[in-house]
Amino acid sequence: MGKLYASITGVQGYVPEDIITNADLEKMVETNDEWIESRTGIKERRILKGGRATSDMGVEAVKILLEKTNTKPEEVDMLICGTVTGDHIFPDTANSICYKTGLTNAFGYDINAACSGFLYALVTAAKFIETGTYKKVIVVGADMMSSIIDYTDRATCILFGDGAGAVMLEPSEDGYGLQDSILRADGVGKEFLYMKAGGSAFPATIESVTAKEHFASQEGRHVFKAAIKGMSSVIADLLEQNNLTQEDIAWLVPHQANKRILSSVAENIDFPIEKVVMNIHKYGNTTAGTIPLCLWEWEGQFKKDDLIVLTAFGGGFTWGACLLKWAYNA
Repeated sequence: MGKLYASITGVQGYVPEDIITNADLEKMVETNDEWIESRTGIKERRILKGGRATSDMGVEAVKILLEKTNTKPEEVDMLICGTVTGDHIFPDTANSICYKTGLTNAFGYDINAACSGFLYALVTAAKFIETGTYKKVIVVGADMMSSIIDYTDRATCILFGDGAGAVMLEPSEDGYGLQDSILRADGVGKEFLYMKAGGSAFPATIESVTAKEHFASQEGRHVFKAAIKGMSSVIADLLEQNNLTQEDIAWLVPHQANKRILSSVAENIDFPIEKVVMNIHKYGNTTAGTIPLCLWEWEGQFKKDDLIVLTAFGGGFTWGACLLKWAYNA
């Protein structure tokens, strides 16, 4: 048997029906459509309502993914979910998704790496394929950011939305799939993008709720600069490590943080903006959901043998990049 690669054999996304437009936000905070779009590229974002939770979005993506890949639920060996908005502190949201989709032979767990969560989960899942341990592993990236956003805080409410995506990983001996990855974390950005209360360091109290410490908090300038530097440098390192140039890459699929960040990253690495996948104008920043949602929407444009780079940057800070050789024509 030749070397095994973890190949993406299917992808599916899910976004809620309810939409919050920039015009809607004008009624909540001091802002306007032109200001939001010029600084972020966002026109609208999806919001999950009706008492549903992050796992419910993951379930919708996984159900259709199983159909698309002709996979029976009992054939799935494992499911990893990247999320910062799990249904509960425990049990894991992956566990709930497995239960709700009938993955009776699969085990799963969550990975919390903020906006880098899908990349961390993808690389982790790939190791179970590459070692021959499992044959079918699902990776989910899902976040219900509306559950931790203060809609009176202009710094965060304009940015985030809800959504989920999932990919199927299967072994390939033909060289298709994950070729290489570089993941990073340094911890220096903890207080620039985080949710202060709710963990063991700051358990929930009446005071923490009153002080709005259970909402996401961001210091935009620090995050903006660090995101551009982090993604630009790790992409450059990944290409050099694989003896590739920008001309070899068919598509760059970045975490959808902010259109100005994505444009700056492309400029820094001299990558053509028309080959940078973006859907931030429709969905905003769905944290761990952004990359799989991009893969889902661009699946029809990807061609077999395309070299694709995924990259992300998240709170903490965490960041990284992955190199994929695309396995199929949709």
